[in-house]
Amino acid sequence: MLRTTSRKLGRFAWHYVEMVIAMLAGMFVLAPLWPDAWLALPEVDALVMATDMTIGMSVAMLLRGHSWALIGEMAAAMYLPFLVLLVPYWLGALSAMALMTAGHVIMFPLMLAAMVWRRDHYWH
Repeated sequence: MLRTTSRKLGRFAWHYVEMVIAMLAGMFVLAPLWPDAWLALPEVDALVMATDMTIGMSVAMLLRGHSWALIGEMAAAMYLPFLVLLVPYWLGALSAMALMTAGHVIMFPLMLAAMVWRRDHYWH
């Protein structure tokens, strides 16, 4: 039986939501493992948070049977905003709060773009 477009869209959206939930789980489960001294540095804190979220998302994608290549693309979508924003942060053009906020705001559309780009893997 062929799935309707609305059902496929619903599954696509739910898959995105599942990844966000997995990212939050990764943050909450892994955050206590990091030394407070590291987290006092905004750039390290941003990368630690991206790492925690990426680990959670990677586990969820592995459980769904996604390839390492797809997981790597999604991880890149999650890290890239923070890596790019570190430059203006180091130059004093962004505050620590702006680094963290902008990194997250940019991350979510990039993740969605990665899913749309590889929709044959997410649209079913």
